[in-house]
Amino acid sequence: MFRKWKQHRLQRKINQSTRPSTHSFEELLKTCRLSSDFEIYQLSKNSPITLYYYASVIKPEILHDEILPALQQVNQLSLEELRQAISIENNEIIEAVEDLMDGLMRGSVIIHSTQTPKQFLLVPAEHIENRSVSLPEVEFSVVGPKEAFVEPLQTNLNLIRKRIPIPELVVKEYTIGDLSKSKTAILYLHGIANEQVVHTLTQRITDIQFDQIVDSSFVAQLIADDSNSVFPQLIDTERPDRVASLLAEGKVAVILDGSPHALTGPTSFVEFFSAFEDYFLPWPIASIFRLIRLFAILFSVLSTALYVAVLTYHYEMIPTTLLNTLVSSRSGIPFPPVFEALILELVIELLREAGARLPAKIGQTIGIVGGIVIGTAAVDAGLTSNILLIIVALTGLASFTTPIYQMGNTIRLIRFPFILAAQWLGFLGVAACFALFLSHLLALTSLGHPYLVPIYPLRVADLKDSFFRLPFRLQTKRPQSIRAQKQNRFNKPNEKNHLIQPDIEE
Repeated sequence: MFRKWKQHRLQRKINQSTRPSTHSFEELLKTCRLSSDFEIYQLSKNSPITLYYYASVIKPEILHDEILPALQQVNQLSLEELRQAISIENNEIIEAVEDLMDGLMRGSVIIHSTQTPKQFLLVPAEHIENRSVSLPEVEFSVVGPKEAFVEPLQTNLNLIRKRIPIPELVVKEYTIGDLSKSKTAILYLHGIANEQVVHTLTQRITDIQFDQIVDSSFVAQLIADDSNSVFPQLIDTERPDRVASLLAEGKVAVILDGSPHALTGPTSFVEFFSAFEDYFLPWPIASIFRLIRLFAILFSVLSTALYVAVLTYHYEMIPTTLLNTLVSSRSGIPFPPVFEALILELVIELLREAGARLPAKIGQTIGIVGGIVIGTAAVDAGLTSNILLIIVALTGLASFTTPIYQMGNTIRLIRFPFILAAQWLGFLGVAACFALFLSHLLALTSLGHPYLVPIYPLRVADLKDSFFRLPFRLQTKRPQSIRAQKQNRFNKPNEKNHLIQPDIEE
């Protein structure tokens, strides 16, 4: 363990030594002058004050309305007096060239005076182009809030603090990415979240060694417990209400500046099939929808594989009336069942990818019309059976019921190993493939917590919000698997007092 830690520290020093660094202000200016949008402005010919900034990242109104008028009035004063004269918050006097470079690239104006050559006044004038808060596109719900995350980090933090307006909501900001210098924030509730989980997540964020972090999906891959697994180990969501709810349970969240999605964890396999809209519906309806969703996922993974296994090895398991239908539908088809199934599955995936990459209006047309035309033509040409075409179409439809997009991609992928295993050993191959994936899920963890909870290890109390959802009055405690510092969420209401009807005066 000590040897690995020592090797990691050594590699980190090597990475830091190979990064491009600026040792002096003159070298920084020499590099910045290579860009045509870098501006150098001097108040007058004999003025000791010079301004340096990137015109593409600052807001011109701040420069002309706030900074320049103040400098023209007090252009002979010291940097400290200039700082007090400029009515912009967070302006500061710095000496480190690294901090100077970071502020310059993030939209600050550098004010330099020849009277103090080693000090610089850094005035924030950042110009931010962003879109307004809009409707969720991936996790849209008919009922409930209609707000989704956007790219600016501060806006996303505002959406969460609006839902949890307490000082216990802790936000820790870090900068990751040697080139992108991306700001990322870790959120948790002090006194509720497990400190070990917070420490684990913080350590993994600060240990990221990558040059450019573009989106939160990069972070999810870099901090995952098993980066080789096809199963997502953190929930990627665009809904601030969902993040607020998970924080209240004792989990932690990661938000990256420039990404309209947040990561939450630790998570479990069952959570990926629970839509947040379930909490806006009565608990019996929500429970039925969850069970339908889980059945649809099992059908999506196993139906085509069972079709191949039955037609290849297990004819005796099919009723006679159904067998006659299957034989008649496959008469004249030159391909074995496995080849026929793989072709149709690949065609469905091609149509799905084509519909996703094309513009919205054209993509919908390609997905619907293309599926109907190709399917009908394949059956008429005798290349596939109409029964398998129906099964594959239902399989694709069932895969769309997954609320989390990343898990939907996983479900699309793991169908193919089941089909090949069914061709290899029939039902035994399907069982062996299922056992292989189950053993992988048993060993998988999310931020150090078991991935299959509350199934394994068994947590009976956590089953109340897993495959089904019980009423809120019965969910008085936070999930045991998270090991939150504060287990009780609220006191269970008195049923007798709850049922007392108020007196009605005549």
